[in-house]
Amino acid sequence: MRDAEPHPVRLSDYRPPDWLVDTVDLDISLHPTASRVISRLALRRNPEGQPDAPVALDGDGLTLVRLAIAGVPVAGGAFEATPDSLTISVPPADRFVLEVETLVDPTANTQLMGLYRTSGNYCTQCEPEGFRRITYFPDRSDVLAVYTTRIEADREEAPVLLGNGNLVKSGPIEGTSRHYAVWHDPWPKPSYLFALVGGRLAKVPGHFVTASGRPVELGIYVEIGKQDRAGYAMDALKRSMRWDEQAFGREYDLDVFNIVAVSDFNMGAMENKGLNVFNDKYVLATPETATDADYANIEAIIAHEYFHNWTGNRITCRDWFQLCLKEGLTVFRDQEFSSDQRSRPVKRIADVRLLKAQQFTEDAGPLAHPVRPEMYREINNFYTATVYEKGAEVVRMLKTLLGEDGFRSGMDLYFKRHDGHAATIEDFLACFADATGHDLSHFALWYSQSGTPRLEATGTYDGEAGTFRLDVFQSTPPTPGQTDKKPVVIPLALGLVGPNGHDMPLVLEDGRKVDHGVVEITKHRQSFVFTGLGARPVASLNRGFSAPINLSNNLSAADLVFLAAHDSDPFNRFDAIQALALDLLKRGAAEGALPVPDDLIDAALRVLDDPALDPAFKAQALALPGESEVAREIGTNVDPDAVFAARKALRRAFAEALADGFARTYEAMATSGPYSPGAAAAGRRALRNLSLDYLTLPGTPEAIARAQGQFRAADNMTDRFAALAILAQHDVPERRAALDAFYRRFESDPLVTDKWLSLQAQIPEAATLDRVRDLTLLPVFSMSNPNRVRALIGAFATGNPTQFHRLDGQGYDFLADVVLSLDSKNPQVASRLLSAFKTWRQLEPRRAALAERSLRKVADAAGLSDDVADIAMRSLA
Repeated sequence: MRDAEPHPVRLSDYRPPDWLVDTVDLDISLHPTASRVISRLALRRNPEGQPDAPVALDGDGLTLVRLAIAGVPVAGGAFEATPDSLTISVPPADRFVLEVETLVDPTANTQLMGLYRTSGNYCTQCEPEGFRRITYFPDRSDVLAVYTTRIEADREEAPVLLGNGNLVKSGPIEGTSRHYAVWHDPWPKPSYLFALVGGRLAKVPGHFVTASGRPVELGIYVEIGKQDRAGYAMDALKRSMRWDEQAFGREYDLDVFNIVAVSDFNMGAMENKGLNVFNDKYVLATPETATDADYANIEAIIAHEYFHNWTGNRITCRDWFQLCLKEGLTVFRDQEFSSDQRSRPVKRIADVRLLKAQQFTEDAGPLAHPVRPEMYREINNFYTATVYEKGAEVVRMLKTLLGEDGFRSGMDLYFKRHDGHAATIEDFLACFADATGHDLSHFALWYSQSGTPRLEATGTYDGEAGTFRLDVFQSTPPTPGQTDKKPVVIPLALGLVGPNGHDMPLVLEDGRKVDHGVVEITKHRQSFVFTGLGARPVASLNRGFSAPINLSNNLSAADLVFLAAHDSDPFNRFDAIQALALDLLKRGAAEGALPVPDDLIDAALRVLDDPALDPAFKAQALALPGESEVAREIGTNVDPDAVFAARKALRRAFAEALADGFARTYEAMATSGPYSPGAAAAGRRALRNLSLDYLTLPGTPEAIARAQGQFRAADNMTDRFAALAILAQHDVPERRAALDAFYRRFESDPLVTDKWLSLQAQIPEAATLDRVRDLTLLPVFSMSNPNRVRALIGAFATGNPTQFHRLDGQGYDFLADVVLSLDSKNPQVASRLLSAFKTWRQLEPRRAALAERSLRKVADAAGLSDDVADIAMRSLA
């Protein structure tokens, strides 16, 4: 807990560690309330550090039992120890072995950082600064050491003992009821990648042979009785390992790879070397309990954590300012993997929707920060969409600029040059510059400048000259701490679509052909003139969303309808319909319900009836922009009720105008045979359930009966839950009956009841807040479990704009009270809940004043954690 404002950490203040650690030998004796940790650190003075510097080790709430150097106890006056630090002012030599013994209480560790107990099992989470909650250590990412860990525990309580690396030996401890296991990781790693797990777990075994022929033993450990739910995760792991060999030339480097699924976890998963610890929602799945989206998430997150073995583990971050170097790069890698496993266009659309909903919103509010921030007060608060999703977009732009071969050459050099190092963004970019000869000094601005660039594009056709002129103007709005913005490098992928629907040649007036259909924008204003055009083209800009920008252009509604029907770029076909709908929604929110133009209906009908299009693509294209996206486009003076009303009206108009098409599609997309989570079957279900949603909007008895029929007859969670979600939007008796039936069927399965909680938290009606309060009292809910909190409280705050932003302010007050109650137990979860206020300044004045009042209530509370204090302070700045 804090006594003062969180102390800022600045990138400019970085200096190398004064002491390095060559080896770490840990002896950990597990006990529910008094686990004993003995660490032996082979310390070495860093020649690049401060001469004569003391040994200064980090702690966090530790109890020191014993301190020794080379086996000899250290006298009390020779060191200073507090719960949060250990300092030896006069080290005995430039190299020595320090032995530290501490006691920790895993059961009392509600923060779920360091060593904690969950469901009777022992688990660790050390990223970013959790290792210091286990033992005193220079807990920073640029101190890499080789770890050997001996774990012992009661055989009955923890028959399974897992650690980083390879198992060296194990066995019973003679004369006791305890046993031990010794794990050795030969690859130097920072302390945040340390992990151990001990408990009663069942192993789902697997086997993999690397490209060079080396066998790897795989294991996924789950709660006993849930082994049948880990099959898809194991399959995804094997596919990830093979893909990384083929796509990036990266082979696995240990004899074993283990995954453990736990129910209490602050994050999605953690890439600890050879021992990944996962939130169980991203491991466990059966057709009866998991939706298609769950399967896709499991596949992506299994891949993400495995890919960290090279981008994060073998090459780690010099400091936490470089977090995007592992996370943004690895998100890009998992996106590419999922694109190859499924539909690349559909995956790209889904990724951009997520980016706009989360990261563009972050960029537009008080919590905006660069991909690589220059200062932080609490690093836990920078595990954000900007670091992850925008970080991935920056890597993608790099690939777009350099091409497939240039990008691969740069990555190969990065792996070769920095294996075993703690690297920086400068190191990363230098590899691509050196491999390709491309000057990336200007491109690097994407890492240091916050905000979403705006690109205004105006196209003009000259029929007599046969030319098309594209004038572009880029700007970036001010963000906290950055008022003056420089132009960034924007790789703009484009096409000129002729009247016949085919792309026209891209030849500039100086005779140069545009390579790969990409022009490079580097200035505030630029112009490009394309020649040899015998007819007026329609410009298709930012194809594939080649740059994370807000784009405006002078395309007419007829142009957008044309692109929706003919563009060779799938993303821009999708985006054309979205642009038409978004313009209508923005105007509808300001002016009230508006008639739906025929061109929008025509564009939607063309997509719905095109047999060549992937059903999953159709489902994405026909799903209207969400309320948060409309609000972001409006920008200021947002009235969530008006946005909701405009979207509701447009959805009803779609449902009426396309009723016959949706009815045909609903019947045509029915699947038969055993359930498959594969892309083809999932796409058919997505389009069928979207059709059911539109068909149910009128709320007639016949429409409700159709949804109720699907709910009762469904043989998989995707169709069952889709029908339940549709019924939940209608205040009819069938809703309560379906919700109750779902609960009775799945009340013993926490991951499924999480869906049930989230669904009810997002019903857009006045009774929802009271419903959420009531749901917190049910046995299936626990404020100490992050998944339950995110499912209910998080879903209400981020997924129900009209009710969180109630005009009486009760939604804000409710969240503030939860944050304050939770802060002393789990600051990470509390601060992430508080970030739901990040758009408060964009609200209309009445709501903005109420949101500010609740934020100040949190900010003014005594004893706040650094996590929550930081979010409150930045939100109000």
